[in-house]
Amino acid sequence: MSGAGPSTSGSVHRGDPVLVDRYTVGARMNHWVTATSLVLLALSGLSLFHPSLFFLSSLFGGGSWTRVIHPWIGLVLFVGFLGLFLRFWKLNLWNRDDRKWLLSPRAILTGHEETLPEIGTYNAGQKLVFWQMSLLIIVLIVSGIAMWDEYFGSYFSITQKRVAVLVHAVAAIGAICVWIVHIYAAIWVRGTISAMTRGQVTGGWAWRHHRKWLRNLVTKH
Repeated sequence: MSGAGPSTSGSVHRGDPVLVDRYTVGARMNHWVTATSLVLLALSGLSLFHPSLFFLSSLFGGGSWTRVIHPWIGLVLFVGFLGLFLRFWKLNLWNRDDRKWLLSPRAILTGHEETLPEIGTYNAGQKLVFWQMSLLIIVLIVSGIAMWDEYFGSYFSITQKRVAVLVHAVAAIGAICVWIVHIYAAIWVRGTISAMTRGQVTGGWAWRHHRKWLRNLVTKH
């Protein structure tokens, strides 16, 4: 579940260690804008979710400003993730090797990935994160619009708004949980975070975790 997307013009650079391009500057900027907006959205949303978390609203200038800013951050998240989706949806399509990878947790957790099918750009876990976030963000934006009284209040009934509030809260909790899994996996798989900050991974990392992707990259070059 490491990373948000590969470089579309990756190269292998000889040296010690060998370095492999994985993320373009554009992909990294797109990722960090989306990640930042997700964190801000979670903090502002949680401050409105329960009185015990209202203290978080001080990060945004108080309750009134939080209510004003929150939906606009949501729009930034939607646009940012849309950019990621358009870049990488084809790379996240399911294939027959993904099921075998997903059903072999012991090999994954113990580091014996040599017993699994060779992985391309993404493994099954990464793909699940991608599609789960895609679905949840659509639910969040649709339900959020129904709740945004300033601009859309007249288009929805009270009952529809109440349903939207419930759906929005459940989807937000789901998105936060998926985000936590994504962060944990990025930390757990050593070398992943540096890929998203510097755009490169080592040849050893690529060979161990995404061997098919590395083979294809070397063949092209």
